[in-house]
Amino acid sequence: MRLLLTLLLASAPLSAHAAEPLDPAPRTAVISAFPPELAALEAATVDKREYAAAGTRFVTGILEGKPVVLFLSGISMVNAAMTTQGALDRFRIERIVFSGVAGGADPALEVGDVVAPERWVQSSEMAYAREVPGGFAPTPGLTDGRTNFGMMYPRAVTVARDDGKPEDLKDFPVDPALLDLARRSVAGLTLKRCAADQCLAKPPKVVVGGVGGSEPVFVDNAAFRQYAHDVFGARVLDMESAAVAQVAYVNRTPFIAFRSLSDLAGGDPAGNQFPVFLKFAAENSATVVRAFVKALP
Repeated sequence: MRLLLTLLLASAPLSAHAAEPLDPAPRTAVISAFPPELAALEAATVDKREYAAAGTRFVTGILEGKPVVLFLSGISMVNAAMTTQGALDRFRIERIVFSGVAGGADPALEVGDVVAPERWVQSSEMAYAREVPGGFAPTPGLTDGRTNFGMMYPRAVTVARDDGKPEDLKDFPVDPALLDLARRSVAGLTLKRCAADQCLAKPPKVVVGGVGGSEPVFVDNAAFRQYAHDVFGARVLDMESAAVAQVAYVNRTPFIAFRSLSDLAGGDPAGNQFPVFLKFAAENSATVVRAFVKALP
């Protein structure tokens, strides 16, 4: 019986489920959601080598003197979680840095500003409640007490790590040491102020701290923007960072995200500004990330 079990285990196709390591060097993962966000960072990377796995193109190299692996998460939460875990399975990643654009939810922020939140919330993790006379009736036990947005009631995210029981988390933390380095690395940094023939009224700034929100939704709605800021404390709204933050949390990998405002998530004075300021905002985020990576130990 023991011999039979040994033979069965030896012949089991374990490798079919195991990711093949692609590179043994310790690296910082630099992630963006889609090509315009990563272009400036890849252009500044030298000694590049490309790998392909699970539909993702990975580029290793040296950025600002530091070993990195760059890749696109893909747009939205599921893509971001899948590709981040895939990278962690195939590379020796010491920390994760996300660079990209976002909509601004904090009225104190303007297009072009770059934000590095200290926590990330999944701001569309919701229970959609049954409508009843006079309002809505959420199913008992499925909400976490935070204020609803119409029929939408916030829920915590249940997360399990390998050495403990599942946790119900309302948000995911950014690594404190990386956050401190972000504060120091942006001192005196100058960001772009003009995109094509349009210039901002004020020079963009870098803000470290506060909350970021992510959901599989492109938010261009003034009412939800206000709700996200009031209830979650969200300063920015994007479609990937909180998913990456969850993967980093489960894998105990230090994480930070930098997001430059391409629009105001529905608070824009005359139509959403994303098409106009996308490239400009992405380059401002890349400028901050390059300074941050250069300052890494």
